[in-house]
Parts: sequence; structure tokens; C-alpha cells
Amino acid sequence: MGTAATGTYTAKLTDGPLEGKTITTEFLDTGDIRPRLEIPAESGGKRYLYTRGAGLEFDSTEFPERPTAVDYRYLEALFD
Repeated sequence: MGTAATGTYTAKLTDGPLEGKTITTEFLDTGDIRPRLEIPAESGGKRYLYTRGAGLEFDSTEFPERPTAVDYRYLEALFD
């Protein structure tokens, strides 16, 4: 399945260095929510690892079984 078939959702970063920010991310090719996100820091050589939290929001009439927003919790910083 390609991106057009799987779609996107909003990842809500609930804590850590990016607390309160949101990003748009794609569902996995299987249609599942991504279990983790690696987000590059503004300064090179560092990424923030966020893992899926419990919060889900549903607000789509086209795909009512898929969440439109998912909470992610900060886990750690990764360095290159």
C-alpha cells in the first residue's frame, strides 16, 4: 500500500523537549499507527525519540476507524 492509501494523522507531543508541538505523520503501510517517532533536533546530530501514548482522537467521516490524532510521550534523545 502506498502513502495515498494509508493517509496521515497528527502526532501530539505531550511532554519532553517538544512538549505541546504537533507534527503530521503517515500511517504505516499496514494502516497501523507508528509505535515510535524519531524527530530531528534543530541542532544537527541529535534526534528525539517519542513513543505512542494512550490518547487517541477520532474525527474522520471518511475513515472513522482510524484516529486523526495520537499522543506521543518523550523517551530519550539519540545522538549520531
